Amino acid sequence: MTTLPLSDYNIYIGTDIWETFNELIASEEPAQIAVLVDENTKEFCLPIFKEKTNFDYKVIEILSGELHKTLDTCQQIWSEMMDFKMNRNGLLINLGGGVIGDMGGFCASTFKRGMRFVQMPTTLLSQVDASIGGKLGIDFMDVKNSIGVFNNPQAVFVNTVLLDTLPARELRSGYAEMIKHSLIANATDWKELLGISDLAHIKWDKLLVSSLKVKQQIVEEDPFEHGIRKALNFGHTIGHAIESHFLHTDKRLLHGEAIAAGMICESYLSYLKSGLSKADLEEITTYLLKIYGKCSISDSVYPELLATMRQDKKNISTEINVTLLNAIGVCQVNQSGTPEEIIKCLDYYNSL
Repeated sequence: MTTLPLSDYNIYIGTDIWETFNELIASEEPAQIAVLVDENTKEFCLPIFKEKTNFDYKVIEILSGELHKTLDTCQQIWSEMMDFKMNRNGLLINLGGGVIGDMGGFCASTFKRGMRFVQMPTTLLSQVDASIGGKLGIDFMDVKNSIGVFNNPQAVFVNTVLLDTLPARELRSGYAEMIKHSLIANATDWKELLGISDLAHIKWDKLLVSSLKVKQQIVEEDPFEHGIRKALNFGHTIGHAIESHFLHTDKRLLHGEAIAAGMICESYLSYLKSGLSKADLEEITTYLLKIYGKCSISDSVYPELLATMRQDKKNISTEINVTLLNAIGVCQVNQSGTPEEIIKCLDYYNSL
């Protein structure tokens, strides 16, 4: 097991986290414990959890997916915690992917003005991305993560055994965030990732630790996203808009699939505006297409995508805020893209 210490909690990574997990839960002395799951983690992860833990708890089950990351689902969680007669001395364990971690942490942070929670992310996406930084929240009016808070868990337990429960598409989605971390801050990792084409036989522990260290360093320097933490949004301004659009179609994209498209677009914007070389642009584009393929984005939805980008919480005034690459491993935050420039990026992606 590897331990990544942050300022006020630890992240434990590996296959042998259970003894430490049980000890931490006992040391918290919670008045009540609830475990938040969806139908997938109830089927595939909760049996492992039951076998490895030694304390009593109630289970709260919600529907999976970004479509249910809403106030309505929060009301269900709060209602069940009230039914369990939980109080602020209770503890919520979030056993699931990014939606469960974001929403469960948000519900715990607001219930009775704040109760403790522990994150046990079960997807590669949540393990490499949502496990650090204390960003919690829900989607509102089709804008991702537009209602939320910053609040840290008691601990995060990244059990890589749970990755064996994932379908290939979910693994691939999470891998996009590892690619992002390498592109913004670790060119050495990028070169290593370029050698990976088959995600089914990867030893994730080492790669996860290296990728998490990128986010750890950035978040510790800028915990509330006033500056350098915006580097972590590379690919997300355009990617989130693409994800939101497809959320209401029969061709829904997973988060990482949309972010991969966003990283191609924002790499092209970096080429136009921030000095990213043509060779680096082509290398990034080729690799992301090899892993993720391409989705079709009709130019008729460009106005909708731009409208969504204008709602992005990172924006300053009326400008669309983006993070751009100067080179692989070197990024620049608080850059802007005009509608005309962003349309050029979308056209570039569609031309591939």
